[in-house]
Amino acid sequence: MSGAATDALRRAVDLSRELKAAADQGDTQSAMRLDVARLELLKFARHEAAGALGADERRLLQEIAQLNDESLGLLEHLRRSKARQLDMVAVGRRALVAYSSTRMQR
Repeated sequence: MSGAATDALRRAVDLSRELKAAADQGDTQSAMRLDVARLELLKFARHEAAGALGADERRLLQEIAQLNDESLGLLEHLRRSKARQLDMVAVGRRALVAYSSTRMQR
């Protein structure tokens, strides 16, 4: 693999770490922006790779995959948390509607 491709993979690892930090903070906009930039670097590295991957490149790709899995887990947890919050708001609204008519009858 060329030096430019290896450098692109190293930068993709850095972006993956930033993406994980953004996901951990719940900053989905930054996470999406970082993911797009990382994808471009991965496409570039794939295009530059003329032959088989070396051990260093495989290690970098494995680290990217691991960080990606962790980031997806964090974002999925955030999504489920928001869904639970929305469910609780809906329950509260239904309760408000149910009890507001009872109060007026008194």
